[in-house]
Parts: sequence; C-alpha cells; structure tokens
Amino acid sequence: MFGRLLWQMLRGNRGRLAVALVAVVSGAAVISALLNLDLDLERKLTQEFRMLGANLVISSRRAAPMADAGAGSPALMDENAAEKALAENHNPNVAAAAPYLYIAARAQDTPVVVGGTWLDQAHKLSPTWKLEGDWVASREDEARCLVGRNVARQFQLAPGSQLDLTYMGRTAHVGVSGVVDSGGTEDNQIFVNLLVAQRLADLGGKIELMQLSVSGTPAGIAAYAAQLASALPEYEVRPIRQVTEAEGQLLGRTRLLIVLMVALILVLTALCVLATMAALAMERRQDVGLMKALGGSISRIVALFLAEVGVLGAAGGLIGCIAGVALSRWMGERVFGASITPRWETFPLTIVLMTAVALAGALPLRLLGRVKPAAILRGE
Repeated sequence: MFGRLLWQMLRGNRGRLAVALVAVVSGAAVISALLNLDLDLERKLTQEFRMLGANLVISSRRAAPMADAGAGSPALMDENAAEKALAENHNPNVAAAAPYLYIAARAQDTPVVVGGTWLDQAHKLSPTWKLEGDWVASREDEARCLVGRNVARQFQLAPGSQLDLTYMGRTAHVGVSGVVDSGGTEDNQIFVNLLVAQRLADLGGKIELMQLSVSGTPAGIAAYAAQLASALPEYEVRPIRQVTEAEGQLLGRTRLLIVLMVALILVLTALCVLATMAALAMERRQDVGLMKALGGSISRIVALFLAEVGVLGAAGGLIGCIAGVALSRWMGERVFGASITPRWETFPLTIVLMTAVALAGALPLRLLGRVKPAAILRGE
C-alpha cells in the first residue's frame, strides 16, 4: 500500500517534481564532475608539472661553474655511487634520471658548452623539447649528438652534419642526430653521451650532477629526497622548490576551490528543492487532512512524503552522475588536454549527497503535521 501511494504521488505531481528533479540533476552533474576532477587532479597536475623537467637534483656540496678543474675537484661526483644509491632506493615514481657533465669545449675554433648525459633519458627529463631529426636511443652511442637550435644556426648544422669537438688537446668526432628547440639555455649547448664528455675531459666515472624527474605530491618528493640524502651523505640532494612548491600550492588552491563550489551547489540545490516542496506542502493540505481523518498517523504521512523526496534525490543523483562523467571528460580536455578518468566511487557519494540535500529541502513538509482534519473537511 505504501508503495502504491508513493507511486501515485510521484505521478500526480509531475510538473512541480520535474522542476526539483532538474535542479537535483544539474547539481549532481556538476558535483560529480568536480569530484571526478578532484580525485584525478593530483595525477593530472603531476603530469603537467613533469613537463617542466627535472624536479630533484643530486650534486656536490660545493658547486663549480665547469667540470674542468680536474679529477680531484670536490665539485665532481662519483657516477657509480649515484647510480648505486638510485638502484638501492628504487622508487617507481622516478620517471627519468640522468647524470650531467658540462665542459667548455671548442667546435670550429669557437667555444661552446658541451653537456654529457644519457641521451636516452634526456628527452624524458625534458618532454617539451622540440626536435628536428632523431633522438639518440642508446647511451652507448658515441657517434651521435644533439645540438641546440642556436648552435645549429651558428655552425650551420642540420641532422646528418658532422662535427669535431676539442677539449684540452683531445678530440671527439660526432654526427648531428637532431636539432633541439627548448626555448631555454639548452638551445646554446651541444649534448653528447656521457662517455664522450668524460673522455674529452679525462674524467672517467665522474659527473657534475644528477637530475631526476619524480612524480607524486611535494611531500612524497621531499620524503624521497630525504631517503636519497641519507644514502648519499657526501652529496647534496635537493628538490627544485620552484616546481614542487608551485605544484603543492596549485593543488591545494584548486582543491579548496572545488570544495567551495561543491558546497555552493549543494546550498543552491537545497534552496530550489525547498521552494518546490513549500509549494507542494500548500497544495497537499487537503490530502493530508483526508489521510488524518481516515486514521492515518502523522509519522506515516510524513514518511510517505519524505520517501517521495528521497526517491527524487536518488534518481536525480544517479542521472546527474552519468552526465557528470561526460562533463568531467570535457573539463579534462579543456584544462589538461586529456580526459579525466571516471572514478566510480563518485556515484554513491554523489547519490548520497543529493538525497541528503533533497531531504534537507523537504523541511516545509513538516508543516503538514499541523494540518487539522476538521478544518480541511469544512473547506477552510
């Protein structure tokens, strides 16, 4: 009997209930999209900030402008020690890692900065680099190099060109595999594999610094930096704070904005439902008076109306969640250039929130308990 009455009430007030349903569905769609965005926000922001390059650096405690001070220079690091520390403190969040050794060599009797690194990792550390030509896929490849666009313009180089690099009486003959356009200082440098730079500088097994790209929260990156610092007490391990702090601040502010928007939408949806329920309460005074006159208890009557509102909130929340998935994908494409992964845990959360909001908006139905059957039957 209760179910039949509920069904008749839903059918009999389709007009006003449709207005409340539209409000609930709209609120649920936006809230579901925001929750999906919030749950996927950290991963998306991490991907975006990794595009900025390395965010963790291992270096000697005393910096030097160039690595040409000799093998005994305290500015140099032991390549094997750094690699061993990374292997022993393996972290799946390390997207890329590469050592660097810089020397001031000469090309065509002109000074030029040469950076030795693992060229198979360099483009992973700097995914925004534009390249004309091919990447060097092996760190054992000593015959090919990458040149910055300004260096290529100065020496009239292109992919396939040959180049002689000289340093302290030693020479390396390399071919240009690609021309790098980074928009930064790399455009003025030549990049060779680390073995070539070490051989030119006669610094076998030595590097100047190690750069890492680590995904995760700023706190997680700092914890991993502390872990490496304890494994390498003779070296300095430091996050690039401009990147990690900016990531943390942006993540916190964006999440605060999402929370405030969700709260505002919940309030507005509750007010809309409240207005609709107030109008329904005035229309249903006669129905309630008749129910009371026939012996219906006020608790049973109020439960019937609350069930109606609960169904409205749950149905609107479910429909809104489905629309919210599509909305979150659109937001992800616009903000991050990639779709937001649907998180199914948002479905029960959104449905519960919208049901609670609908019930909160049903406060005017409490007035029905004050209806007097005698006054209704007299037509007052």
